[in-house]
Amino acid sequence: MSGEHQKFEKKSLRKVIGTSADWQALTDSCVAFATAIGGTIHIGIEDGDGNPPSDQYIPADLPATVTRRVRELSVNVAPEAVVRTAENGGEYIELHVPRSASVPSTSGGKYYLREGDRNRPMVGDDVLRLAKDRATLSWESLTSARIPRGQLDTAKLTIFAGRIRASDRVKDSVKEKSDDEILDHYGFADGEYLTNLGIMCVGRRQDRAALGVAPVVQFIKYDERDAKLNKLIWDDFSLSPIELVDAIWNDVPDFRETYELPDGLFRKLVPAYDEKVVRELLVNALVHRPYTQRGDIFIKSYPDRLEVVNPGPLPLGVTPATVLHATARRNESLARAFHDLKLMDREGSGFDTMYEVLLAQGRGVPRLREGQDRVEVTVGRRILKPEVIDLLGKAAQSYQLKQREMICFGLLAQVEHLTARELVDGLMLEDVEQLRPWLGRLQDLGLVKSVGRTKATRYFVAPDFLRDTKIPATTSLGRIEQHRLEALVVEDLKRYPRSKIGKIHSRIGGEIPRQKVKEALDSLAGAGTVGREGERKARVYWLIA
Repeated sequence: MSGEHQKFEKKSLRKVIGTSADWQALTDSCVAFATAIGGTIHIGIEDGDGNPPSDQYIPADLPATVTRRVRELSVNVAPEAVVRTAENGGEYIELHVPRSASVPSTSGGKYYLREGDRNRPMVGDDVLRLAKDRATLSWESLTSARIPRGQLDTAKLTIFAGRIRASDRVKDSVKEKSDDEILDHYGFADGEYLTNLGIMCVGRRQDRAALGVAPVVQFIKYDERDAKLNKLIWDDFSLSPIELVDAIWNDVPDFRETYELPDGLFRKLVPAYDEKVVRELLVNALVHRPYTQRGDIFIKSYPDRLEVVNPGPLPLGVTPATVLHATARRNESLARAFHDLKLMDREGSGFDTMYEVLLAQGRGVPRLREGQDRVEVTVGRRILKPEVIDLLGKAAQSYQLKQREMICFGLLAQVEHLTARELVDGLMLEDVEQLRPWLGRLQDLGLVKSVGRTKATRYFVAPDFLRDTKIPATTSLGRIEQHRLEALVVEDLKRYPRSKIGKIHSRIGGEIPRQKVKEALDSLAGAGTVGREGERKARVYWLIA
């Protein structure tokens, strides 16, 4: 065995066993090879040695562990490990890393390139160049498993083709295709072999398991103390990603739980979790995950919430702050199949739907968090404001609101009022100018009112609409007009001269935004009605006689 070079590297066995194991260093090397032209890593040979120790033995399960850990810590890297025996009788692991068809990286977002006998970190323009120059061939279309197209699960193909022909989203020219032609149309086969996507969707169970990245889903139920109460797992690879959606929804008893809400003289049953929301969560987890990275999908049920944890980061171009607007297709062919089967509306629309449904049910919006190697979506179980259900239902029924209007109206219905800036933040927009299409016809229809101007504008559900729908609403000073607020401030300073703004604010009404109270004081001071001295928190105000 020769020294290290462009396509070859050696690693000590200590890198993968014991307390000195350094999985990240091994992963970095694999990313570097996958970025360049591929290569081989011999694990179990020390630097300067040509062979492993003659008495070295490799545990039978170690190659699988090496492959699994590297895939967990990387994106778009697909190594394979086997045990080899050297001329001296010692064993070592041969880790083959093929060139990636996409842009490979560590799960933490670091990029490396193999140059000669070293791994060079890539930053800035290097990464942009890599993304531009990398071949566009996706993991879905690869045929590296070399499974003949006839070696599939005929029952799965028959069911898939039947559902495609029954879908109103599919053109007649596609419905007229034979089952074998449908394989090619949806990218399930390329020439004489099934693609990775084909194996996932219509392949045999054993071939799907051999891929190494077919989704495994775990459902875990916890109590108030985070102790496990129940666990379900789908890990035998008998179901395709398409079949998993129905299976999980039907198999988890918690999804059929309900609770009662008062409805006048009666009580009505409300589902703990809306079926449409749960299905959107499952579809997002299955369609948008990186299938080049291993890791289970976890569905965690708590007394007050449901969490779905998916391995891998968000698709490029999508962040938690832009999820309502950004559209990115990580697995385009799989997304097309889900769309045509009516399992999803369109790429990137899942969060729009969840926002609309959850707000219409008086619940909070979904929360999205992104970690180094996972994405977590949380939806609340409890209804925050039951009266919002009837309010939005009557508005939608009377005015046929569009989705964006429903989302905007739902946000406003759950609070006393929102400033333009707060509404921009709630809708994940960049500036106030982008509010117009979200407010839509709400103000023209008399559903929403506003006071103030520009960023200080405050929006709230129209009192007339609340009165007409007979939905109770509390009276507060949150929307008090400026001249009335100034009169309150003057009256307060008559009684309590030389007061700080905090004291004034608490006496005239804590529901009034503090910024609005400051604006009133500034206006009165500018008009010569109120005097002031001091800086910031130490500033006091008094009425000028």
